[in-house]
Amino acid sequence: MPPQPEAPQALIIGAGPAGLMAAEELAKAGAQTVVCEAKPTVARKFLMAGKSGLNVTKDEEWETFVSRYDTAHLRPILQDFGPEQVQDWCRALGQEVYTGSSGRVFPVAMKASPLLRAWVQRLTSQGVDLRTRWRWTGFERDALTFDTPNGRQTLAPKVAILALGGASWQRLGSDGAWVPWLREKGVQITDWKPANMGFRVNWSSHMTPFFGQPVKGTALIAGPHRERGEFVISAKGVEGGGIYSIYKYLRDAHPLALDLLPDLGQDEITRRLSKMKPGESTANRLRKLGLDRTQTALVMEFARSEPFAHLKHLPIPLQGPRSLDEAISVAGGVAWDALTPELEVKALPSIFAAGEMLDWEAPTGGYLLTASWATGRWAGRAAARRLRYASECSALNQGST
Repeated sequence: MPPQPEAPQALIIGAGPAGLMAAEELAKAGAQTVVCEAKPTVARKFLMAGKSGLNVTKDEEWETFVSRYDTAHLRPILQDFGPEQVQDWCRALGQEVYTGSSGRVFPVAMKASPLLRAWVQRLTSQGVDLRTRWRWTGFERDALTFDTPNGRQTLAPKVAILALGGASWQRLGSDGAWVPWLREKGVQITDWKPANMGFRVNWSSHMTPFFGQPVKGTALIAGPHRERGEFVISAKGVEGGGIYSIYKYLRDAHPLALDLLPDLGQDEITRRLSKMKPGESTANRLRKLGLDRTQTALVMEFARSEPFAHLKHLPIPLQGPRSLDEAISVAGGVAWDALTPELEVKALPSIFAAGEMLDWEAPTGGYLLTASWATGRWAGRAAARRLRYASECSALNQGST
């Protein structure tokens, strides 16, 4: 067996947003801190999420913001580190931010890499030891074991924080491999479900030219819910912001329909159609009503026999959600009943959990990243308090002797 490294005071497993934020809090508290990451580089999913513009948070009224999350357990955590604090944190790293018309907040640089570089530099200057290609492989009694470039290693830190991600985008590190190890220790884990995902549609060949095209200016209807939004037609089905805004209803098997003319009532549509020439083609009539080529293609795909009867409610038959690994995020993970309010795992004293591995879900739009940072910060501060308390107790014991 190779020589075993000295155990750090604080160990974080997972170098995504939650893990790095936990490391920052522990380092600020003066703890010797090691971060172990299975992949060759840190924060791979974070970088991928920011490829087309890093949406760090959502600037909106507080109650509206916190209502986007599916659990009240996050409320105190987000009050401690919410949209305002996220923006200040970015600025402190030299990354100015701006708020778009939708309330979404982005770095001026847009991409994730400048923010991550500045963050890693700050962590390194604080003494954080980042170890890549250190893959956690479970427990050996009370210690944690790893496969590393130098062989199998075992660490027994005073405190540890698990920030292992969920079960989507496995190639970037969130593979859920940790679930059986925690279950063996008696930790309650809620089964995974995809979140913020696309849905499969069996298109005819007629739709092939429209793959990759956005569908704009519509209202999406899923059971009782109606949402204005934009989505994209793909070879596999439908995806994009409009779909993600109603994915919970669709996941629960509510049917999807489109209102292709949300600003026109049925009576107005009928009046406009009555004024058109009798010999005009269906495509031309739809164009005059305001539909573009992609919307017209959808009408002809699903309502060819009665194209004008379904403009306010065009059914889109779904074949179920895309796979778990293709989802932007997941629901499920470590159950809240398995945690203390400080995010300590009840069955594993001195081990905390943070980030997407906890059982919560939220829509895209900055909510996912904000909660990952916030839970990492919360767990990091709690772990730092645990270390401080242990140190004070040790000093008292030494004094009494």
